[in-house]
Amino acid sequence: MDAVARQYEAYPYPARDPAEEGKRLIVGSPSDPPEIDHFLFGGRRDWRKPFRALVAGGGTGDATVMLAQKLADAGAAAEIVYLDMSAASRKVAEARAAARGLSSIRFVTADLLTAPELGPFDYVDCTGVLHHLPNPQAGFDALSAALAEGGGMGGMVYAPYGRTGVYPLQAALAALTEGEAPEAQVEIAKRALAGLPKTNWFLANPHLSDHRASDAGLYDLLLHARDVPFDVPALLGALARAGLAFVSFIEPLRYDPARYLPESLQARAVALDPPARMALAERLAGNMKTHVFYAAKGARKPAAPSPEARPRLNGLSAAALAAEIGRKGALRLTSDGLSHRLDIPREAAPALVLADGRLRLGEIARRLGKDWFAFAALWAPAHAALTGFNLLRYSEGTR
Repeated sequence: MDAVARQYEAYPYPARDPAEEGKRLIVGSPSDPPEIDHFLFGGRRDWRKPFRALVAGGGTGDATVMLAQKLADAGAAAEIVYLDMSAASRKVAEARAAARGLSSIRFVTADLLTAPELGPFDYVDCTGVLHHLPNPQAGFDALSAALAEGGGMGGMVYAPYGRTGVYPLQAALAALTEGEAPEAQVEIAKRALAGLPKTNWFLANPHLSDHRASDAGLYDLLLHARDVPFDVPALLGALARAGLAFVSFIEPLRYDPARYLPESLQARAVALDPPARMALAERLAGNMKTHVFYAAKGARKPAAPSPEARPRLNGLSAAALAAEIGRKGALRLTSDGLSHRLDIPREAAPALVLADGRLRLGEIARRLGKDWFAFAALWAPAHAALTGFNLLRYSEGTR
């Protein structure tokens, strides 16, 4: 058996317990329907209409279950195709779906390269898979071929700089564990980790924690037989070769080099073209472990403010955010060890308290007694700051 296939039979990833489905729904990026809508469908998709999605490399089912549950809640005529080569991972995913009574999922055990045979799809999710393929470009190509015209993709690939220390340690552990069964490799790795000298770069990287969460996490991070990360240029190149147009990273402000440069150097960064600016930001920040992105068949942009746009905060209470902005005129957040200040005028607080998905922007403007142009000027800084960190999306929602 291929080493990667053997790994996921022994350690389905991520580690999940189907008994916990009654306690919570795991939600994340990419592939939360309001996020898909914001980045790929202009914030106007009617989720009651038929929707066909592929989760390529479905693992233990996070994206599959999230999509199926949210679309079931919306009453959508959805078909979610789960595709993975691991029978053990599929078993966990099937048990999670069964615990929720989800009936819209079709489970397929096969290689990702078979995706075009299952298409076409309105949407493809591929998270944490492409960097593990023998030929990643063949994977990008297959997923592109599986998309319907007008369809789009949400993906995640590992990034090199935020994983500093991982790759030398992977090579060291490969030498120590060669020929051993996966269970023995994990035990050897634990002993080696316990004895690492303080000079090892892995120990100096505070952003790495999967190895402490579970044995499956340790194996995936440090014992994986194939793990080739993508920096920004490599990712953009792979998408272009596959005939996919890059839409956005989910936190575009993290890819703005101005956040990491003194004011005296920012003009030099602005003079670069957009791909070069994003590449520069990745190198300056140094803390990006992954790249989470959206791409599409054909050029498009994320949803933008308009009178018809319906704003939905992601992970924030509208009332709490409005109160914070009203007091401080700014929001502070921490992302992978870096603190970011998002400046939003205090005058935007009355608009933010209404950004809970019930009203469109035009309706909010009328509630505040403002014409659209005055409101748009007031809203613009909040839009830039909050969409820049995936804290605000425009979507009709799934209910």
